[in-house]
Amino acid sequence: MRSMLIISRQSPWSGSGAREALDIALAGGAFELPISLLFLDDGVFQLSPGQAASCLEQKDLAANLQALPLFGIEAIHVCRHSLLERGLSEGELSIPASVLDDEALRALIATHDHVICL
Repeated sequence: MRSMLIISRQSPWSGSGAREALDIALAGGAFELPISLLFLDDGVFQLSPGQAASCLEQKDLAANLQALPLFGIEAIHVCRHSLLERGLSEGELSIPASVLDDEALRALIATHDHVICL
């Protein structure tokens, strides 16, 4: 079975990209596809706890993030450089994720058959 890596690069409040990435992951997980998620650039803000999505008249992505393991999606990764650039730390993330340096990111991308970037 072909593996898929979904790279989520948009903040949770900058449009529909963040929600679409999670929807694709959950749909793939429902069909038991091997799915990995990578949060990169402003996408790391999706993993920041305590977001007030309702203030921006948007839906909170926290429930979708918490549902990932229920759909068999446990390969969740985040870019170390993106975290540092945005003043976030690994201990602050709302869900468990492996923090990867640039070399590990390249290796992760190379191991997947399909890569979707949103």
